[in-house]
Amino acid sequence: MASIDSLASEINRQLARYAQHTDEEIQALAEEVANEGAAKLKEVSPEDTGDYRKGWRVTKVGKKFVVHNATNYQLTHLLEKGHAKVNGGRVAARVHIKPVEEQMIEQFESGIARAVQR
Repeated sequence: MASIDSLASEINRQLARYAQHTDEEIQALAEEVANEGAAKLKEVSPEDTGDYRKGWRVTKVGKKFVVHNATNYQLTHLLEKGHAKVNGGRVAARVHIKPVEEQMIEQFESGIARAVQR
């Protein structure tokens, strides 16, 4: 009976080791994807918006990484979606966040698939 108990113990130990290793890989992947996303946003953001373009940062909140604009966060929605002008009419949307977000999601999902298969 001791061999069955030791087998179960060894299986649990190996599963815990696998889970720990996979979690570490996913955390490293999340940080890498977030940093690359912030760098890409610095490249593709509109140039004529002052320091908005330079304001993209990555902040770790718990186990999550948040990509945000630290200098002019108010402009993200206005630029991405467009907005009304004071004297009527609309300012056209300058979509720059959505493509980078989709690229980050795809990169993260494929990285998770690779991490889980190892």
